[in-house]
Amino acid sequence: MEKIKMGPTGFVKLKIVSVMLAISLGACQKPSYEVAFTFVDPLEKVLPEAAYFVDAPAHADVVRGEHASFQFAVRSNLSIQNLRVSVATPEKEGILLSDIKKGFVGYVKVGRTNPEPSKDILRSSSGYFPDPILYKESTDVPFGTTQPIWLTIKIPTDAPTGVYHGEARITGEIDGNVFSQTMPFTLEVFKPVIHKTSLWVTNWFFLDNLKYLNNNEPVEEYSAVYWKLARVMARILADYRQNMAMISPLDHTRFEQKDGIWSFDFTNFNKLVRLFQEEGVIGRLEGGHFGNRIDGSWTGAFGLKVPIVEKDTTYMETKPIADLETQNFYDQFLPALLKNIESNGWAGQYVQHIADEPIDANAASYIAISDYVRSKIPGVKIIEACHTSQLKGKIDIWVPQMNYLNEDLDFYKEQQANGDEAWYYTCLAPKGEYANRFVEQPLIKTRLLHWVNHKYGIPGYLHWGFNYWDSKGGITVSGNPYGDVSGLIGSSGNVLPGGDCWISYPAKDKIFPSIRLEAMRDGIVDYELLKMYAEKFPEEAKELIGTTVYNFEHYDTNIGDFRKKRRKMLEALSVE
Repeated sequence: MEKIKMGPTGFVKLKIVSVMLAISLGACQKPSYEVAFTFVDPLEKVLPEAAYFVDAPAHADVVRGEHASFQFAVRSNLSIQNLRVSVATPEKEGILLSDIKKGFVGYVKVGRTNPEPSKDILRSSSGYFPDPILYKESTDVPFGTTQPIWLTIKIPTDAPTGVYHGEARITGEIDGNVFSQTMPFTLEVFKPVIHKTSLWVTNWFFLDNLKYLNNNEPVEEYSAVYWKLARVMARILADYRQNMAMISPLDHTRFEQKDGIWSFDFTNFNKLVRLFQEEGVIGRLEGGHFGNRIDGSWTGAFGLKVPIVEKDTTYMETKPIADLETQNFYDQFLPALLKNIESNGWAGQYVQHIADEPIDANAASYIAISDYVRSKIPGVKIIEACHTSQLKGKIDIWVPQMNYLNEDLDFYKEQQANGDEAWYYTCLAPKGEYANRFVEQPLIKTRLLHWVNHKYGIPGYLHWGFNYWDSKGGITVSGNPYGDVSGLIGSSGNVLPGGDCWISYPAKDKIFPSIRLEAMRDGIVDYELLKMYAEKFPEEAKELIGTTVYNFEHYDTNIGDFRKKRRKMLEALSVE
């Protein structure tokens, strides 16, 4: 080759002989391609730019009644078209585990990064992170992108124990050439059985977002399409071991008023509750909030929502508890609601929210409302996400934010000793080193949320955002659940870190899970296994969880060691 010279524009000039040689070589030799097909532990988030993977056997340890997850990464030096995956059903001595879901993990953008990141926050040079599991037949993989594949295998409660052998197979096309690769995998089924889970879990869902399941076409409330899609919602909640549903009697009751006398039609409320019962969600029923802050400010006093009926329109207006119109409505509504609950056999399941997140500054107004409500619906437990300890005797199920539980643990343990329940919740907070379900966090921290439940004897978990896909209520989101997954509270400028607003993804007539939702379900099962382990081997269980969750802000997030610890627990629980 001749000596390279620089032209006046700075571009490289080559002698014609060099160019002709390159053309000649290109004409007689097609570019080669390589396809990497690798198992990656499903607790590892595979970023789109990830390119280095260590070969490891594809294996999962499970108990009967839970789900086995497998993740495979596919990457090529050229673009892949029509990538598909098929599975040879795991088998042991003629017994098949045939309930298999297979999907492609999609990537979403975090447009507003966590303002108080943990030391182990994930950094993506592209700004995109893995989250939705897309159940579709095939996908294209652009050059330079790694594509995760996700398998979920349901283990029957009566599955024989032992090792099952299966195989994953991928096919695709690169430059018109068809390729195929296979990878064997194994899963070992251990003796313990998980049936219904005892950890109370509620992710608040929003049925006013059903248009996202209907090609963005509006869904008329209580239409046939509405009921069909509400059932889709209930089914995925049940599939992921949510056993509470927040359904608002105010939102789903028809009101009529004449000369100060109110009448109430609970038909739609009752139908919605029964639907969620039929799908297996409701172990407990949460009545949605009766009140909120009157002036909308964080420190503002609480009032109660009163329906204003104007011709064919009904809307809610928040009024003080002392207001005569407020008392007239609730003097009639609350006894009618209680009668409806009791007549349907829900009295032992029903708990009631009053107003969200009371703080010291507005505790007095909350106390006044609580005293009033409790006098009208005696025996119904009050549940509340709260930021204050001034509500003794006014709340039966305390749900402090996780960091407040940490800071005032002795107080909440005292409430438990006095017969109340104490749970915790996460939302846009706490941040920092606390476990949460943010997209930018290591996935194992989402799973460890429910190890925290066990370590501290906390029997419930609440989160506000299962599917807050649309902007409303002062919260701004992108409007595209597959786009930017962060949000913003406009009035305060508080960032809702990626994934806080939703943990599921919409499609036509269906809802796709996320890898975070899968991790939460596995964590809920872990809670049950830890209970079994603590009952049978208390000292060993104490050491195991103590070296996994050191405290609320310190965890061992090493995935390999986590797998070893869990297997040790499963082996111990399988001994007669």
